[in-house]
Amino acid sequence: MAQTPQKPPAQAAKARIAAIVMAATMVLWMGAQVLGGRLGLPTRYAFLFDLAAIAALVWALIVTYQVWQARRAERD
Repeated sequence: MAQTPQKPPAQAAKARIAAIVMAATMVLWMGAQVLGGRLGLPTRYAFLFDLAAIAALVWALIVTYQVWQARRAERD
């Protein structure tokens, strides 16, 4: 009998999204720094890119903490 594929738990999906956001944020941030330097953009744009990256990483940290807490509660 063929087994039906099970849906991944919501926690795993949240953790995967957080990981993708972290990786994409770092790649985009580094690219923005290089591109800004080559185009000679003012430093205020560099700070804008920095703040956007910080916001995305803080969001990912919060989601990761929520997943961690949910898994701990599931174990208990």
